[in-house]
Amino acid sequence: MAANVSRASSTWSLLLPLALGQFIASYAASNMNVAISAIASSLGTTVAGVQAAITLFTLTMAALMIPGSKLTDIWGRKFCFMIGLTVYGTGALIAALAPVLGVLIFGYSLLEGIGSALMIPPIYILITVYFTDLPSRARSFGIISGAAGIGAALGPLVGGLITSAINWQSSFILQFLVVVSIIWLGRKLPDPGVQGPKPQFDVVGAVLSAVGLFFVVFGVLQSGTYGWVTAKQAFSIGNTVIIQQGGVSPVWLLVGVGALFLLWFFFHIRNRERAGKAPLISTRLFRNRVSNLGLVTQNVQWLILQGSFFVISVFLQTVRGYNAIQTGLILTAATVGILLSSAAAGRLARRRPQRTLIEAGFISTIAGMILLLFMSSATSSVFAYIPGLFLMGAGVGVMLTSSVNVVQSAFPEKDQGEISGLSRSVSNLGSSLGVAIVGSILVVAGLPGNRDYALALIVTAVIACIGLVAAFFLPHEQVSQQQQTAPA
Repeated sequence: MAANVSRASSTWSLLLPLALGQFIASYAASNMNVAISAIASSLGTTVAGVQAAITLFTLTMAALMIPGSKLTDIWGRKFCFMIGLTVYGTGALIAALAPVLGVLIFGYSLLEGIGSALMIPPIYILITVYFTDLPSRARSFGIISGAAGIGAALGPLVGGLITSAINWQSSFILQFLVVVSIIWLGRKLPDPGVQGPKPQFDVVGAVLSAVGLFFVVFGVLQSGTYGWVTAKQAFSIGNTVIIQQGGVSPVWLLVGVGALFLLWFFFHIRNRERAGKAPLISTRLFRNRVSNLGLVTQNVQWLILQGSFFVISVFLQTVRGYNAIQTGLILTAATVGILLSSAAAGRLARRRPQRTLIEAGFISTIAGMILLLFMSSATSSVFAYIPGLFLMGAGVGVMLTSSVNVVQSAFPEKDQGEISGLSRSVSNLGSSLGVAIVGSILVVAGLPGNRDYALALIVTAVIACIGLVAAFFLPHEQVSQQQQTAPA
């Protein structure tokens, strides 16, 4: 397949629209961070309201990524990619014209989130189908994952420049224009078509998984209002008080409800398999040890990337008093780190095991966080942020590519649709939890001085250590399942 594709089209004509699609979705999640104050003022809302919109965007992607990936097996990979871009572009236009927070949430959080859930799984599936050998796939995933990291890292800088020079609405206009260009570039992408018979869409499974993920992240978000342990105020539904003030925080009630829905989802797909029906996602995907460990590292990577960017952005704006462009410029050090490490991803994959690269990435990221904790404060020079941010960016750029490669290569081509959706869902769930967890710490901690920001960064670093431990259990060498099953 790869040889045929190479003859029909250049590598860059394949990769450019796919990389731009991943870039714009990651950009959309992070560019809002530097415009929080401007958006809150313009729409007459609060920082917490804008934080909820950001979290809902990534949550929508996480909740719908698995159903979106299943649709690629029904509608086709290229078709889903183009439809997703269309929905995303429509959402960007609506968000640009939003007069109130509710309209912004509809255009940005919902439509852009739905569009992303449709267009991102095909990106990773097409890469796996176009490039069957591990080195070329590693290079391609390096470009795509690099585009994801760069989008997340450039979001604050570009968003800050646009917000300061024009207004925050122009950032959504830019997204719309980029999406139009991707649609134009993507029209010539080879369409591999649907492989095998088209499966039925598991509507019940899609609803159960989406509701379960929603309640888990929504519950974490409520910690900012009600606290983590005991309820700071009464929790009511309508006029009925469910939990009195001083009782157990409703965070655990909501997270528990989400967990029950996810458990229900698992039993549902298992029962469908036993009945000979196509589930939303096969249970065998959860029995692959290598893939499971890779998914843990992916989730943690995006959690620390979005969580740390959020807490640093809020700190620079609310404590240091920097505007959007100043905040974006300071975060450029992380962007440079991601750019350099992503550019070297393909070369590193040929020389070092994926496990080694993921471990090195986590160690670099944790070291960067430690430097930020000790070198940056409310009165330190802006140059004190550069070493820590650069190490964080370099670490993230290295391990994002490697983790994706570990997960996608753990399964043959016939499973790429399902594992791609699961992989992207887990990553976006990490992004949602990152913003939700650090945001709640900033609200709840109430520590003297600026120690709540330090606490949020420390919690993020501890979670990064969990990802590092998971990386230790990955195999040193991994053979692509596609290579194992490919015909000679």
